[in-house]
Amino acid sequence: MNIYIYINNQMSEPINFEILNLPISDTIKTYSKEKQKEIFNYLQEMNKHNRKAYIIAHEHLGTSFNIYKSNGYKEWKKNL
Repeated sequence: MNIYIYINNQMSEPINFEILNLPISDTIKTYSKEKQKEIFNYLQEMNKHNRKAYIIAHEHLGTSFNIYKSNGYKEWKKNL
């Protein structure tokens, strides 16, 4: 059974963070689907250097790491 998500009245596929091959906090699952999609897009577009920094931050900060509040995400969002 497929579960589809509606964003802006348009049907979209479920967000599959696993394909990014990055550690993902369970906190992201509590965000709105729109916010999850933004975070997915950000993670997908990261270059090699930023991916490495993300992994280190995620490992060192653990549950206190919040990608939505991270400088990298904020900068990316500002440049959209």
